[in-house]
Amino acid sequence: MRIDGALHRAGSYLRSAPGTYVWLAVLFVSTVALHHMSPDFEEDFLRQRSTNIHELSDNPVRVLITSAMWIDGGLWLPYAALFTAFHAQAERWLGTLRWLAVAVAAHVLATLISEGALLGAIKRGAAPHSAVDTLDIGVSYALAGVVGVLTYRVAVPWRYLYLVVILAVYGLPLLTGRTFTDFGHFISILIGLCCYPLVRGRGKAWNPKETLATLRG
Repeated sequence: MRIDGALHRAGSYLRSAPGTYVWLAVLFVSTVALHHMSPDFEEDFLRQRSTNIHELSDNPVRVLITSAMWIDGGLWLPYAALFTAFHAQAERWLGTLRWLAVAVAAHVLATLISEGALLGAIKRGAAPHSAVDTLDIGVSYALAGVVGVLTYRVAVPWRYLYLVVILAVYGLPLLTGRTFTDFGHFISILIGLCCYPLVRGRGKAWNPKETLATLRG
C-alpha cells in the first residue's frame, strides 16, 4: 500500500507539470543517443543543431528548436533535478502555456541577443571569425528565464533575497568570465523578470515562513 501510494503521488506530481517532464524525457533520449556516438560524429552532429551565427543565418527556426533538445556535456541527472526544482514549479504555478511562453522567450531572445553581440565583436575584431561556428546547444537559457520569473512566486521580503541570489549566481560569472554564454544567461534572467505580466492573477505568493511554520506543526 505504501508503494502504491508513493507511485500515485509521483504520478500525480508528474502529471501536474506535463510540459516539464515531456521535455525532460526528450532530453533523456537524446542524451542516451549522444553516448552512443563517436566523439567526432557527435561534435559534427551537434554543430549542425547549434544556435551559432552560421546555423542561425541558414536555418534559424530549425536550430532554435533542435538546440533545446540536447544537453551539452551529456549529463542528464543534474538537469532532471533543476527541471524539477524550477521548471516544474513554474509550470504548476503559471500553467503550461504561460510557463512555455517564458521558457521560449528566454531561449530565443537570449540566443539572438548573445549571438548578435558575438557577431558585433567579430566585426570589430574583438573575437575570431571562427566563432561563427561555435558549438552552442542546450536548455540553460530557458532554465535561467524560468528561474527569473519565479522571483514573483516568492512573497516579500523573501523575494528580494531570492532576487539578490539569482543575480549574483548569474551576474558574477559575467563579471569574471565575460563570455557570450554568460552574457546570454544574464539576459535570460532579465527576460524572466520582464515576464511579470504573465504572473498576474496566479494566486498568492509562496511564503517560506508559513511553510516552515506548517512543517513545525
